[in-house]
Amino acid sequence: MATLGLIGSGNIGGALARLAVDAGLDVVLSNSRGPETLADLVADLGPLARAGTAEQAAAAGDWVVVTIPLRAVDQVPVAPLAGKTVIDTGNYYPDRDGDIPALKEGASTDSQLLQAHLPEANVVKAFNNIYFEHLAALGRPKGASDRSALPIAGDDQAAVAHAAELLDLLGYDAVAYGTLADSWRSQPGTPVYGPPYSGGSTDLATAKATPASTEVIRAALDAATR
Repeated sequence: MATLGLIGSGNIGGALARLAVDAGLDVVLSNSRGPETLADLVADLGPLARAGTAEQAAAAGDWVVVTIPLRAVDQVPVAPLAGKTVIDTGNYYPDRDGDIPALKEGASTDSQLLQAHLPEANVVKAFNNIYFEHLAALGRPKGASDRSALPIAGDDQAAVAHAAELLDLLGYDAVAYGTLADSWRSQPGTPVYGPPYSGGSTDLATAKATPASTEVIRAALDAATR
């Protein structure tokens, strides 16, 4: 049985955990407050889920999702992620994360900062451009006419393909659009961030009636400007 490891179990992490359990994956969740604080979420998810430390989630995962504020990236365990596909859901929010000149000036992306922290892992950007409630609600079986797509980017093409396998299991097509240096194209303020999945609304009924196809997502990525 394949396993999804989660470093961070907030809104996005919780949505991914539910999608993974529904897809039959084992899930190991972690957060900064300790495994005991995840007892209710684990109980709700059922027998395929368990809580652990960040190191345990990293070691267990066939894929490991890092879904934490950017300011906490230096707390991500390094050694257990060597050689693994690490999916970064993060976005840079200056009001929350502080002034990071390399990001404000476009000299780097936040996923490149995570990759620098994890030199032996293969970081892929994904799940950062969709509202967590839409992420939880819009997964569809492969081939469904109303299936949505998510953008992914990474420097290692084998890791990008591996991440796309996870997206497929969770109910989404993948649109690969470049390297980590290109991942600004899916960050806040770009055309692919949010509205393609919702018609500009946070209402779930509207979102469910507004699938974002591969073509829609690719066009939005192509329209991104700095």
